[in-house]
Amino acid sequence: MAYVITEACIDVKDGACVVCCPVDCIYEGSRSLYIHPEECINCGLCVSVCPTSAIYDAHDLPTELREYERINSEFFGPAVTALGSPGGACDVGSTGIDHPEIRSYTRQ
Repeated sequence: MAYVITEACIDVKDGACVVCCPVDCIYEGSRSLYIHPEECINCGLCVSVCPTSAIYDAHDLPTELREYERINSEFFGPAVTALGSPGGACDVGSTGIDHPEIRSYTRQ
């Protein structure tokens, strides 16, 4: 996985990262955005425009946010959205679905 969206995006979904992504690999759930781990090309543009600092390179994830690498990856799998690798978020639109841990997330 290249970049990972973390809890600072939950219920914010600013969308600046979606607009700047050159490969359209940022998908929309109901409460959060998710970066497709196989479609991301490691360009880092999303990090530079995120107003909430919610996006990290997977190698730089703080320990307390490491679970978001798994959450982002599982979002595309059969247990959550079954999207697989559709090759671009613009044709998918908002899924209206979130990973179960995002769906049940409450701010502390």
